[in-house]
Amino acid sequence: MSANETPASHRPPTATYDSAFLRACRREPVPHTPVWFMRQAGRSLPEYRKVREGIGMLDSCMRPDLVTEITLQPVRRHDVDAAIYFSDIVVPLKAIGIDLDIKPGVGPVVERPVRTRADLARLRDLTPEDVSYVTEAIGLLTRELGATPLIGFAGAPFTLASYLVEGGPSRTYENAKAMMYGDPELWADLLDRLAAITAAFLKVQIEAGASAVQLFDSWAGALAPADYRRSVLPASAKVFEAVAGYGVPRIHFGVGTGELLGLMGEAGADVVGVDWRVPLDEAARRVGPGKALQGNLDPTVLFATREAVEDKTREVLAAAQGLDGHVFNLGHGVMPSTDPDALTRLVEYVHTRTAR
Repeated sequence: MSANETPASHRPPTATYDSAFLRACRREPVPHTPVWFMRQAGRSLPEYRKVREGIGMLDSCMRPDLVTEITLQPVRRHDVDAAIYFSDIVVPLKAIGIDLDIKPGVGPVVERPVRTRADLARLRDLTPEDVSYVTEAIGLLTRELGATPLIGFAGAPFTLASYLVEGGPSRTYENAKAMMYGDPELWADLLDRLAAITAAFLKVQIEAGASAVQLFDSWAGALAPADYRRSVLPASAKVFEAVAGYGVPRIHFGVGTGELLGLMGEAGADVVGVDWRVPLDEAARRVGPGKALQGNLDPTVLFATREAVEDKTREVLAAAQGLDGHVFNLGHGVMPSTDPDALTRLVEYVHTRTAR
């Protein structure tokens, strides 16, 4: 299969193809601006906390019944225009045998960080059998979701590398950057290996029925544009190219990436996610033509009054006027203490305000 060929077996299902979300991703006319939220299936929902009680995060990600229920919860409650598969960006690393855990209040912690060339041998290829629970869960989900698209996702090579090299979350990324600057060949080989693992993980999700995929480069905002172009963009581009032939929209998102928006578009996504720091009209100028945009209400606005939420939402929608394609989202994930009713009202407001 060539990179630009779309085999019949991989074409998007008719039921979701004309959804507002996929139409916006393809920069086609929509009946209303579609809405979904990063981390919409998560700690802000009491029903999520109830079904997760006593079950570790990684264990939750490996139980198809639980993944299905959690993924569906925000669709039922908020009437969002797309579901996002419930998982975590480190799941493929765990699946290939990396000794890691997601510690409450901390995040992913890697027992033995990747620091040397010998450590690369621990990053073997990912096979569909490694994540058979993903295939099973997506099969269950697509039957339940019907015409509502399911978004698959993965962590981008740089963000995965930052966890692997640092051994866990970091504010400064000193070990990852030290490798990037001090041993660029090892760094390039690490990101290349992670690009292959990430692409394989996205392919599993698409082949199981995901209608779109998002690549989270959550920590790319820590990089200067020249470093991103030289040391990160090639690996992300490999991921996007690897799944181009499936014909599903590809979304690229990072936090604090205002200076990188043009480069993130160059990496090959169809949709560029924008955090709250750059207005969408300015983001469109930086990204350039031919891309839809996703975003970008500040997640903390949802803690303000209903009137303030609507005021800030109108600002986002006004900045998005004239864009070829716009998917409304927050500029980052839903915060755990967000009132779920505020999210439900926000979806209804955007739908009503933008009805064509």
